[in-house]
Amino acid sequence: MNLFKRIPRTPEEKQKLRSERFMIVLSGVLMGFAYPPFPFPITAFIALVPLLYVVTRREKLIDLNRAAYLFGFVTGLVSLYWVGAYTVGKDPFLMIGGGLMLFANPIFFIIPTTLYYALSRSKFIGKEKAIWFLPPFWAFYEYFYMNIDLNFPWITLSNSMANFPVFYKISDIIGALGVTMLLLYINIFLFRIWEKWRTEKKTDRMALRILNVLILVPLFYGIITRDDQPAQETLRTGLVQPNLDPYEKWAGGNLDDILNKYFTLSDKAVKEGAQIIIWPETALPVYLMNGQYDAQVQRIYSYADSNKVYILTGMPHIKMFQPGEKLPPDVKSYKGSDIKYATYNSVLLFAPGDRTVQQYGKVKLVPFGERTPYIDQLPFLGNVLQWGVGLSSWNVGQESMVFSANVKTSTGKREVKFGALVCFESVFPNFVTEFSQKGAEFFAVVTNDSWYGNTSGPYQHKEFSTLRALENHRAFVRAANGGISCLIDQSGTTQTATRMYETAVITVDVPLLKRSTLFMNSAFVVPYLTILLSVIAVLLWIYQVIIEKKNKTEKRG
Repeated sequence: MNLFKRIPRTPEEKQKLRSERFMIVLSGVLMGFAYPPFPFPITAFIALVPLLYVVTRREKLIDLNRAAYLFGFVTGLVSLYWVGAYTVGKDPFLMIGGGLMLFANPIFFIIPTTLYYALSRSKFIGKEKAIWFLPPFWAFYEYFYMNIDLNFPWITLSNSMANFPVFYKISDIIGALGVTMLLLYINIFLFRIWEKWRTEKKTDRMALRILNVLILVPLFYGIITRDDQPAQETLRTGLVQPNLDPYEKWAGGNLDDILNKYFTLSDKAVKEGAQIIIWPETALPVYLMNGQYDAQVQRIYSYADSNKVYILTGMPHIKMFQPGEKLPPDVKSYKGSDIKYATYNSVLLFAPGDRTVQQYGKVKLVPFGERTPYIDQLPFLGNVLQWGVGLSSWNVGQESMVFSANVKTSTGKREVKFGALVCFESVFPNFVTEFSQKGAEFFAVVTNDSWYGNTSGPYQHKEFSTLRALENHRAFVRAANGGISCLIDQSGTTQTATRMYETAVITVDVPLLKRSTLFMNSAFVVPYLTILLSVIAVLLWIYQVIIEKKNKTEKRG
């Protein structure tokens, strides 16, 4: 199938095509404006109506998929223009990777339209009914995209609700994929109402009633379940934002000077009673625990000991594997030796009076930025695609895990469990929920959004933590290198935040919560349902093709 093949057309067909392309572009622009920092999440309720108009009129699979690709590309152009860091740094690899992402990301939008086409061909469903299955097909595409090497699920439909938390609150029942389907059904019913009025000048009263239910029920639920009461138990936490230039830091510098800055900033949080101090992603540009930086490690131990404070920090980490030890599938080897090792974009937790360092390796890696997609299957790509600052070859972390710290909370000293996410990982709803299921009472996100400058990217990334807070009924704190560091409570409200590109320390009282949500306990239900429906659609398509071929053969006979 060639999405870009030119087809000869009559003047009438060209005019129709121009009209349809305008509708698709309009749909993409409206969808793009639904994402932060634009304050227009409500456009997500109507953005897909022009696209649906085109989709329901196209007969060929190639034409449907062209519409889906153009919609995805325009949406990405509006909301993901920043992904190549074109405004700062201008690193060639990052710009190329970002450009590839802008063109590759829309390809996956053809999944729901292909599945829609499959059902529309079936005599059991047909075109009129197939449109009602588009929402689960769309949710399937989003879930599938979240779980492949080339994943960048930044513009999932549910993410458009980041500035509309009262509507998104229902995600603690139906999850992010459920919200995606909800938004699509709202658009479908609105499209039905518009179509009825456009063609017959009548109001589709049944569709209008259902539309009201789909909008008002989530709003009512969000209002009556809003949890804005002070938490019964909190943990005093310091968030350090050093505002270091990431390009200069990775180019090499004096580690002690960098550490001095962290310690100086951390002193303020210690004076304000912080029990845990959080430094941002890759706080030092070295494999700190590989035995070559004992002086710097001892300085961190000494600071934690003397101030009786935990230090949670993003940090590169290298793990050497001993003979007989279980090896990860992407393990590396030193040339000319049998020594096996792996490198991780990690989070380390230093405890006062303890030399055991808890370590978590990032599982969800940024395609092209932190890991070249499919490098295990195509190793030569590792030599072709290598970021100038050397960050494109991390290993994939093996599992989600929670940290534990024996600290003084507002009600007394006890062991507190929390999840630590590295930057991009906060975009994945089902993945984040794994930490809640393992007992996390709050989440810490360490990040470095400075790569992308003061663009939409850092603001979008910050607001996506709002969505994860609502899904899990957990507070989120973010420690960012150059911004935005903040506390987001369990109701999705940002209690305090830094500005971009400022050196700052904020000390916050983080709510500690253990309440489960229905989504936390049944996060697999919606994905499995969408997978089942998608498989059925493909099987029905195959069956229909076989029947048609059989009928053609019989006619010839």
